Amino acid sequence: MSSSHAKDSTFLGGRIPPEIDSMSKNLKDVDQEMFRKILRAVVSALEGKDCREVMKSIAESSPIPEQRLSHIVAGMYRLLSEAIRIPTSSFKQEVSWLSTRIDCVIPEDFITDFSSVVFGNRRGALEAAASLNNPHLPTVKDLKWRVDVAISTSSLARALQPSVLMQMKLSDGSSQRFEVPVSKFQELRYNVALILKEMNDLEKRSILQIQD
Repeated sequence: MSSSHAKDSTFLGGRIPPEIDSMSKNLKDVDQEMFRKILRAVVSALEGKDCREVMKSIAESSPIPEQRLSHIVAGMYRLLSEAIRIPTSSFKQEVSWLSTRIDCVIPEDFITDFSSVVFGNRRGALEAAASLNNPHLPTVKDLKWRVDVAISTSSLARALQPSVLMQMKLSDGSSQRFEVPVSKFQELRYNVALILKEMNDLEKRSILQIQD
C-alpha cells in the first residue's frame, strides 16, 4: 500500500464514522481511570452482558456530563465492533492502528487500551458474541442437482424442454427443492461469474488493501 493510501484509509474506511469522531472530541479531560471503567463496561456489553447497572453507576459517580458520556460510549462501541470484524492477520498490532487522521486524535494511552482489547485474550469471546448477535440467513450445507426433461406436461411449451432440478440442505436442517429452466441457469451462472470477476478486480485496488 502506498504511503498516501495508508494515511487516508484505515479499517474504518476512508472516513471516520461520526460516533468515533464525536468520541475523540469528548475524551478530552477524561482521566485514564474513568476511561478504563467505561471501556470495561463497553467490552462487557459487546460480550452480551447486561451492563445497565454498571453504566448507571459510572454516570452517577462521573464528573462527565451525561451527554458527553453517551457520545464516548457510542464511539467506543462502534470502534470495537468495527475492529473485531477484521481478522487480526489483516492489520498490524501497532499503537498507530487507530489514530491515522488528524480529525480523530485520541490520546496514545487510550489507543493502547483499545489495542489490548482488540488483540487481547478477550477477543475470542467478543468474536463469538458478535457472530451470535449479527443477523444472518442459513447457509448451504449440501447441494444436489440433476437435469430433467418433462415428457408429460400440461403445458406444450414445456414438453421435452430440459430443466435443472436442485435440492439444497441448509444449516438450519431444512431442505429446499426447486426447478430452474436451463436458460435461467445459464443466466445465473453468467451473473455469478461476473460478480466473482468484479470482486477480484476490487481486491486488486490498493485503496481497499488494509496492509501491504
